[in-house]
Amino acid sequence: MASGSGDAATLARMAEAIRHRGPDDFGFHHDACAHLAQRRLSIIDPHGGHQPMANETGLLWITFNGEIYNHAALRPALEQAGHRYQTRSDTETILHAFEEYGPECLRLFQGMFAFAIWDAPRRRLFCARDRLGIKPFYYYWDGRLFAFGSEIKALLEHPAISPALAEELLPEVLAFGYTSGNRTLFRDIHKLMPGHRLVLDVSGDRAELKIERYWDLPENNADKLHLDPRHWIAETRRRLEQSVEMHLMSDVPLGVFLSGGLDSSAIAALAQRAVSRPAQTFAVGYSEAPFSELSHARRVAHAIGTNHREVSIGIDDFFGALPRLIWHEDEPIAWPSSVSLYFLSKLAAQHVKVVLTGEGSDELFGGYQRYRWQKLNQRWARAYGIVPEPLRRWARGQIETSRLLGAGLRRKLRHTVLGRDLGFESLFVQNFYCAFDAGVRCEDYMRYWNARREDSPLARTLYADQKTYLVELLMKQDQMSMAASIESRVPFLDHTLVEFASRIPDGLKIRGRTQKYILKAAVRDLLPRDIIHRKKMGFPTPLRQWLLDPRAEPLYAALRSRHGLLAAYLDSREVEALIHRHRAGRLDATDRIWRLVNLQLWGDLFLTGRREVAWNRAAARA
Repeated sequence: MASGSGDAATLARMAEAIRHRGPDDFGFHHDACAHLAQRRLSIIDPHGGHQPMANETGLLWITFNGEIYNHAALRPALEQAGHRYQTRSDTETILHAFEEYGPECLRLFQGMFAFAIWDAPRRRLFCARDRLGIKPFYYYWDGRLFAFGSEIKALLEHPAISPALAEELLPEVLAFGYTSGNRTLFRDIHKLMPGHRLVLDVSGDRAELKIERYWDLPENNADKLHLDPRHWIAETRRRLEQSVEMHLMSDVPLGVFLSGGLDSSAIAALAQRAVSRPAQTFAVGYSEAPFSELSHARRVAHAIGTNHREVSIGIDDFFGALPRLIWHEDEPIAWPSSVSLYFLSKLAAQHVKVVLTGEGSDELFGGYQRYRWQKLNQRWARAYGIVPEPLRRWARGQIETSRLLGAGLRRKLRHTVLGRDLGFESLFVQNFYCAFDAGVRCEDYMRYWNARREDSPLARTLYADQKTYLVELLMKQDQMSMAASIESRVPFLDHTLVEFASRIPDGLKIRGRTQKYILKAAVRDLLPRDIIHRKKMGFPTPLRQWLLDPRAEPLYAALRSRHGLLAAYLDSREVEALIHRHRAGRLDATDRIWRLVNLQLWGDLFLTGRREVAWNRAAARA
């Protein structure tokens, strides 16, 4: 954290709020203008990488979260340039690279990072976040006080920062589950966006804050590259092997999250090939068999020869942990799988300090079912568009209200052209991302979609997903693993691999009914064929069934509370009707109820002063 004013006690409170992110070590630096604190999870050079860290002269100070995987390769050139190393840590490489190259040092780094460097003589703070947004960076700025941290809760410990709701963002959060721009649900607290850097200059009479983008995905030029598919497949394999090997860099025990799906299985298989002993793999599942992938994970672990462990969670574990995990996430939890990921992280933390995950593959290679459905919807829309709009509107109303249709069928029809307007925003974005979509504008998503008009529809969609949806997935990954004090790494998101994947022709990503065709072809010798080609489950949870269970009543009680955040914004009769229709089986309102419950509990935890009430109510058992 850094600020223009403060004291040691304030900084200590801010650091203590995120102790879980760094239980191994802590440190502080103070001068007349800046105050830095660090909670460290010691992974590279555990004994020598203490932070905040100074350069040789003691004039530059850095606090850093993440890993620079190519730091050892950068070191010789920096030493030849005259920089003297005191440690083996990647933190020191960032410092020396900044001394040598200034802000342009960012182009050298391969890794995940969020860091701040205080240049005391120039009275300038330089901050940066990695290209894809793997590591978080939050900040507050009111023209006089600048404060930053890896989690919002640290900022809220500063006496000048009070939690307040940015109520104009409620529609977006209810629809998507998160905010995809640089704002958070806390008024005046922002995110430094992925691929951006920030400079705060306090050398003059008036402080100046400047933010600029330093990286973006190159323009797609796949149509210009007419290469043999075998080339693309072989190069995909080579680059993925290279990335996994790089992400295995660690001075502490390391493992892999293994769901038994294609992505995590590919990472686990490549990791196992790169190490000399059985790799550690970890899986999470449920007693409800249709939602559990444990048997698939076991099959993969046996096939590739890892040392495998698993944990199974139930309804009581899930609902009991929810309030504390909302606190860890700082904002409402977008997806139920976050809860499962926390229990998986807790299991892994008993054995390792670092895990590799399969996150990011779907956004690179076209893995989500919605990409194929959108292609079909667009084809159907051309024919259905001939039907007069009044008739189309009538059909949408019937799908929404008819008692002749079951909840499951109603949900499926809402995802087709019969249940939607025919424009891209309705047919794709509101269709597949929004729980509440009436009147919701998808401005951030559409801004990225429209920024790549020359690209193919699939390339534009993957780009927009990487800029919005994936960033929130990465925050889930970071915050749930850090809640258990372990670090998660994402080999699919090495930026050179991401840039390469953007050039792969669409027909090698989705070929007929086969999605992620090129990845499946690239790893076909590593995994059982049925694992490679099995239907994607996507980390499911039995939430719909659990919300029908009597043990969910404490959540409904929280939702009905007249003292909760939502009481001022929602019609209680409409909320009650939604709950009743879901519990009666007339409507699958799982996503909507999840959004509402999360917002209500988040409000109690951060805004209404009812934190203990929220924890106790949700942990109650019927």
